[in-house]
Amino acid sequence: MSIEQANNTAVNRMMEARPILKGVALARDVIPGMKDNLILHAGPPIEWERMSGPLRGATIGAMLFEGLAKNETEAISMVESGEIEFDACHHHDTVGPMAGVTSASMKVYVVENVEHGNKAYSNLNEGYGKVLRYGAYSKEVIKKLHWMNDVLGTALAEALARSDGIDIRALIAEALHMGDEGHNRNKAGSLLYLKSISPLIARVVKDNSVLSEVLAFIGDNALSVLNPVMAACKVMTDAAHGIEKSTIVTTMARNGTDFGIRVSGLGDKEWFTAPAEIPVGLFFSGFTQEDANLDIGDSTITETAGIGGFAMASAPAIVTFVGGSPQDALNATLEMYEITFGENKYFTMPSLDFRGTPTGIDIRKVVELGITPRINTGIAHKDAGVGQVGAGLVRPPLAIFEQAIIAYAEKYNL
Repeated sequence: MSIEQANNTAVNRMMEARPILKGVALARDVIPGMKDNLILHAGPPIEWERMSGPLRGATIGAMLFEGLAKNETEAISMVESGEIEFDACHHHDTVGPMAGVTSASMKVYVVENVEHGNKAYSNLNEGYGKVLRYGAYSKEVIKKLHWMNDVLGTALAEALARSDGIDIRALIAEALHMGDEGHNRNKAGSLLYLKSISPLIARVVKDNSVLSEVLAFIGDNALSVLNPVMAACKVMTDAAHGIEKSTIVTTMARNGTDFGIRVSGLGDKEWFTAPAEIPVGLFFSGFTQEDANLDIGDSTITETAGIGGFAMASAPAIVTFVGGSPQDALNATLEMYEITFGENKYFTMPSLDFRGTPTGIDIRKVVELGITPRINTGIAHKDAGVGQVGAGLVRPPLAIFEQAIIAYAEKYNL
């Protein structure tokens, strides 16, 4: 098989994947390899000693949520004594936004690719601001997580159990026609999600006050659909992984210290990493660029699948959140066609005469042209416990693509 044939196979598998939101379940019951002292995190693997403030904060918060520790001091002591294990979400068919921290008792979305049979998981979205995924772990953060797990998660689990699931590929396709790009602007997608899930929730939640609270939480959070979309993108890109000779990127992820990628033809756990960059963007009142942490999160799985920063032409209003102008958003998408293998059959953009989104990042093109992927992202405070401070734009370091090209040449004797 030639490289072109391999890449055609990989990108077609990515596009033809059909992610269906099937349910919500406890992480320990569904995530492969999950156990009570294991904490999953975003990005490539990393040890506690090298973790950024937001990732450390989210780890402490997860331990408080689980009841593994009573306070910050006890949590840190347990980690330093080796009682807690860490691994990348991606090693367990899982993705998580920002710190991405997922622990055994958390409820997670279950998304199945019904075309190829693989599954992926993602936790529930907390909304903006002072939240666990940005490294906050105050009492109100933990209280909110318990409500989400016990009330919201239970309602979602029971509702989805009485349905045929929600077609996330179709939802993304429609949202792109309504001003979303699928990563940081999900206003239309979250409303489409609310439209699909609310009748199902109404069937199972009999207490009207609880029903109102649950529906209001989903409807008021413009990022409600992000996590199932991320899991959907994960099953899409995983369907493209492991194709012999393919140069297509199947993972882009950051842990707040390193940016890492994986490539279809180069193995399951072979990461290519380099120091992450600091996003540049717009900040909440009281915060500046000096407060920003290095890039963090698994949400770049959206760009890997051909949406997010690659579909900004569909979402000109996103510039009010991440900075720039509507023309910048259009140019971002046009540039990404230069480094991708194909155009998506199902994700199209009205502003470009319904042209398919650029899909299938090719490491050869990235290195040859010196153009790295465009990513839009939330920005976490560099210190543990603070939370989100803004949103902006960032790119991965070119070095990781150069590393991948060298590894590819060595593996295939080129």
